[in-house]
Amino acid sequence: MNQYLNNSLDLAARILLSILFLVAGFGKIGGYEATAGYMQAMGVWSGLLPLVIITEVVGAIAIIIGWQTRIVAFLLAGFTLLSALFFHTNFADQMQQILFMKNLAIAGGLLLLVRHGAGAWSIDARKHG
Repeated sequence: MNQYLNNSLDLAARILLSILFLVAGFGKIGGYEATAGYMQAMGVWSGLLPLVIITEVVGAIAIIIGWQTRIVAFLLAGFTLLSALFFHTNFADQMQQILFMKNLAIAGGLLLLVRHGAGAWSIDARKHG
């Protein structure tokens, strides 16, 4: 593949992985009370919600622009796995099974970013290039 296509694919992958976190983070802001209530109902201290929102929004933006990509991707992978374990382990519910596996797949994509980095079209590449 030519370099332009490789760079385009790297950027597209970062954007596609990040959109979920960005939309989810802003959604939690708009539905703050409902999200806090859901967390509480699942046995998770709702006082963590601001940290969750910051993790999702700032993490997504960092991945998109390619800033500290390996570190942020590692942290988001851990966040995603923890979310799966805390919120999607009711395997009697097929939707929860699917959401659990979705989180595993997202964590896998993030771990590829940890391994390979953001690519040429990123702040990381400009700092090291």
